[in-house]
Amino acid sequence: MQELISRTVSCGVYIITARHGDKINGMTAAWVTQVSFKPALVGVAVSRQRYTYELIEASRVFCINAVSREQVQLAKEFGFKTGRRVDKFANVEYMNAPKGSPIIKAAYAYLECEVVQTVEMGDHLFVAGRVETGAVLNGQVEPLIFRWGDFFGGK
Repeated sequence: MQELISRTVSCGVYIITARHGDKINGMTAAWVTQVSFKPALVGVAVSRQRYTYELIEASRVFCINAVSREQVQLAKEFGFKTGRRVDKFANVEYMNAPKGSPIIKAAYAYLECEVVQTVEMGDHLFVAGRVETGAVLNGQVEPLIFRWGDFFGGK
């Protein structure tokens, strides 16, 4: 069923980043959506077991980094390793958003958000955040769209 849903429902691919104190991490996510215009709210589904979720829970802030279709490898780097054992930012240039979240310089846009609500949804938590700041860093790219075969082999 998981593969069927992933092949049926189109999703963009994003790297969600967070900072708490001197700890930073990021994770690849495809379950990101706009929730409201006024106030400006977006949400992301995150597994409770993810290290990035621990940082979001502690800091109450996260950043959505939008990546282009040429950045599949970058998305994989943030998706298939755990930040508990690997420094995912070791070879990734980043800068800090006003509330401290890492902004990946290669991202084409970002939104830094403050958590307003977290709701348990099956095996994930839906984290809704109020957009505090954001920018388009490079508007001349095609967004990366999640396709099962790009990340999990097979078409």
